[in-house]
Amino acid sequence: MKYNLAKMYALDIYLSNLTNEEYDKIKHKIGTQKSKQMPLLSWDIYMDGYHNRMTEAKKRIELEKVLAFAKQFNWQNDLEVDFSENDYDALIITDKNQKIIWVNDGFSTMTGYSKSFAINKTPRFLQGSNTSLITKARIKSKIKRNKPFKEVIINHRKDKSIYKCEVKIIPLYYKKTTHFLALEKQVI
Repeated sequence: MKYNLAKMYALDIYLSNLTNEEYDKIKHKIGTQKSKQMPLLSWDIYMDGYHNRMTEAKKRIELEKVLAFAKQFNWQNDLEVDFSENDYDALIITDKNQKIIWVNDGFSTMTGYSKSFAINKTPRFLQGSNTSLITKARIKSKIKRNKPFKEVIINHRKDKSIYKCEVKIIPLYYKKTTHFLALEKQVI
């Protein structure tokens, strides 16, 4: 049954890409047996699974990139646990002075800023008139403690629109803190 469905989908995809003239040339070769129409829901289920697999693959690639940085800088953090326990849309790695050294594609999607624009800037460029001074002070204080923390901050996209961002900051260390990892996601 699965094989027949796969053949039907493959044929449907092939036929949908033909011009009317191409279809007229081959329609006599297609069987006259009527196949049962599959509801659109089956395609939706397939695409949901496909999207989930692609998201997981992208996150594995991002983890591998962060692990490459970990190897380069000899970080002692268990980053695989940090990734498995935290949901995120955007990733930012900064040096100890909070200058950005790397961002993922999700950062550009969430903020509208390109990766190249973000490099060597501090994440403060995302803050603006709607960003709370109290929240900024709290984040600064927590960073100085060199302990992981979560905070919600209002940031500004490149198009000047605002969004609430939950950020989890993880100090990355080799004997002492050398970098910070921010796992960020937009919240309502």
